[in-house]
Amino acid sequence: MGTLQGKGVCGGIAIGRIHFLEQRTRTVTQRNVPDEAAECARFMASHAVALEQVAALQEKALREVGEKEAAVFEIHQMMLEDEDYLDAIREIITNESVNAEYAVSVTREEFARIFSEMDDPYMQGRAADVRDISNRLLDCLEGKETDLTLGNEPMVVAARDLTPSETIQLDKSRVLAFVTGGGSSNSHTAILARTLGLPAVIGVGDALSARLDGDMAVVDGFTGTIYVDPDADTLQAMRKRQEEEKARQAMLLEYRGKPNRTVDGTEVLVYANIGSVSELELVKKYDAGGIGLFRSEFLFLDSDAFPDENVQFAAYRKVAKDMGGKRSIIRTLDVGADKQIGYFNLDAEENPALGLRGLRLCLARPDMFRVQLRALARASAFGNIAVMFPMVASVWEVEETRAILESVFADLRRDGVAYNESMEIGVMIETPAAAVISDRLADMVDFFSIGTNDLTQYTLAVDRQNASLDRFCDPHHEAVLRLIELVVQNAHAKDAWVGICGELAADMSVTETFLRMGVDELSVSPPKVLELRKRISEINLA
Repeated sequence: MGTLQGKGVCGGIAIGRIHFLEQRTRTVTQRNVPDEAAECARFMASHAVALEQVAALQEKALREVGEKEAAVFEIHQMMLEDEDYLDAIREIITNESVNAEYAVSVTREEFARIFSEMDDPYMQGRAADVRDISNRLLDCLEGKETDLTLGNEPMVVAARDLTPSETIQLDKSRVLAFVTGGGSSNSHTAILARTLGLPAVIGVGDALSARLDGDMAVVDGFTGTIYVDPDADTLQAMRKRQEEEKARQAMLLEYRGKPNRTVDGTEVLVYANIGSVSELELVKKYDAGGIGLFRSEFLFLDSDAFPDENVQFAAYRKVAKDMGGKRSIIRTLDVGADKQIGYFNLDAEENPALGLRGLRLCLARPDMFRVQLRALARASAFGNIAVMFPMVASVWEVEETRAILESVFADLRRDGVAYNESMEIGVMIETPAAAVISDRLADMVDFFSIGTNDLTQYTLAVDRQNASLDRFCDPHHEAVLRLIELVVQNAHAKDAWVGICGELAADMSVTETFLRMGVDELSVSPPKVLELRKRISEINLA
């Protein structure tokens, strides 16, 4: 028996034979062409075929795994139609009199390098998308197709990495688990695995190779361990764990439709955190009571230019209508720090975590901010939309924000545009400053939402992105918990309610602590909703 170690990104136990997908080696030869215009025309003809293929994949994804995975192919379509990308290819063909295949391969590597060198993990993930669409173009130019046929029995699908196109073309009924040498927690393989509820392990490295094809394996998506050719004892132990996990998941489904109520009858709101419109289906699937955090920056990250009012309005309206009257809290643009957007042209900062980010950036660019606030206000007419502002540290920031919002409301009234005049307004408590002055902030808003990730980082002066500081980054630190309790007390004294939307909300070891503090709402990733509901039902505050 041998073991491989990676990072588990979707829990579960899978047992089966490994099917290693060996990505086809692409050899692109540079050659001169006599007619650059004809070569550009040949490229654009293949480009049209690639667009048709992406549209077909999007329809397949919608049918099989829902809007979340299908959204990947919307990104691919945008990338394929991106003028900078197309111009780069055509310029190489024209200026160097070379074949389209060579121009595509050069552009692929250059654009992938640009994305991979960005600080934001989301944007780094777009490097894989660039390679995917570029390889599709090469296949169209060469008239080739990738063979993704699996065997007759369900398999553990392994690969050095998997592109979105490859994952969606696989026969899901024959996939037991995913294992990749590379990848990230936000990779398309990880997203698909979570959508399908399949165990997945990434980052195994070079130890994962084609020589393992056909070997029996056990994949532990909880620990990130893969047991290759397991011995009888290991196999028996893992089969037992597999059955226990199946029973646990079946039991959690029984909590759909049940109240979030403690033994003594205390009601708690359990909401979901999501990052895009495509995740609304997960909110419904796991029966969340509302949306506690909708990260609006996905609209900006997925675009190569500032999204206009109507683009934003369409997304926010969909949230409002799909949630059918359930409260949906949309956070205004929160970029800067670890989330950078190229077209914002932000200056490089020595310490971006303490720089121009969140509400600070919005107040520095009021015209941009007004566009988002206007779109949010218009969408509030279609459902129970609430708005909250991130990265607050001072009273004047909220005063200035409220003044801009009131000005937007006045414009809408003047234009005869409907909006919810009672739309709830809140702020995120992410800085110790906001926590300490929460008594004053509570006079100005309807609710607080505590972002425990940043609150922990700023309270303990620890960079949460720095893995070497893990032992110092303690979200259970007494100082962090005291600040949370202070915020709850100050909010309730002014008739405001309090939620927690950071990672601590899903930490079942402190659920009772939060409920005893009087926290009104906990917002977690959709798959955690039922588990949290179960935990709440076990607590007796009396």
